[in-house]
Amino acid sequence: MLEAVERKIEQYIAELDERDAIELYRRLPAGKRLRAKLILIIAGNTLAAVKTAAIVEMIHAASLLHDDVIDDAYVRRGRPSINALYGNKTSIMFGDVLYSKAFHELNDIDREVSKVISAAVVKLSLGERKDVLLSKSFNDDVEAYREMIYQKTASLMEAAAESAALLCGKRREAYRIYGRNLGMAFQMIDDILDITQSSDVLGKPAMHDFEEGKSTLPYIYLHDAMDAGERERLLSLHGRRIAAEDAAWIRERMDDYGVLKRAYEEAARLVHEAVALMKAEGESRLEEIASKMIERSY
Repeated sequence: MLEAVERKIEQYIAELDERDAIELYRRLPAGKRLRAKLILIIAGNTLAAVKTAAIVEMIHAASLLHDDVIDDAYVRRGRPSINALYGNKTSIMFGDVLYSKAFHELNDIDREVSKVISAAVVKLSLGERKDVLLSKSFNDDVEAYREMIYQKTASLMEAAAESAALLCGKRREAYRIYGRNLGMAFQMIDDILDITQSSDVLGKPAMHDFEEGKSTLPYIYLHDAMDAGERERLLSLHGRRIAAEDAAWIRERMDDYGVLKRAYEEAARLVHEAVALMKAEGESRLEEIASKMIERSY
């Protein structure tokens, strides 16, 4: 089913009638296409569902193009990012092109679906800004972190699931909660893997989040658990290039205080709620997707 989504995205890009846009799109790694999968599983392989899935994936790709510029990220899923290859200006402008084309095509979809997706993009933009603001200093406010990842990551997944339910007349509330929980858990697991996995597995530098000034859930829990001396050392490393011995020290302290387990359990609770909702709806494939979310290694 995803092949139809890929063809639709390629069609939308070709309609721009810009050769370099086609080349830039081909340079983008496709990723997991999780949002598209949710839409097609929930709503089926109808033309409206394929169009909506393509639009949502274009919006997601645009947000990543901007994100890589903001984070000075030069690797995306093991490949050079667009900003690494062509510079920040090209990455930002191509992101704008994808956003604009996606919103243009959104006009042909159901009005309520358009409202849901448009609202999610506003939240996504607010979340991106909040991520930047929270990175100016060490953030020890767990609620601020949760709000940021909801806006930046979960809101679009929430909108994808809810939009799909609207397209086929299913109970939108259950699917909205499912998408939100899945998005929240997805980001929490990503934040854990940034600490526990190697650069080779991740396809990007390990512990890059902390070096960029981001205080993800494990770091917030670690900060709370530490004594004054340990906190001082942790804060001295925040937003700086981390040496191997300092990275090892952070991981050791996280093991000592059980913060990775605690963060994982929070993600697991969200997933279990999502699974229960889909079990009630008879959506076995969505149950499976949610369960695999907390088992992945990259």
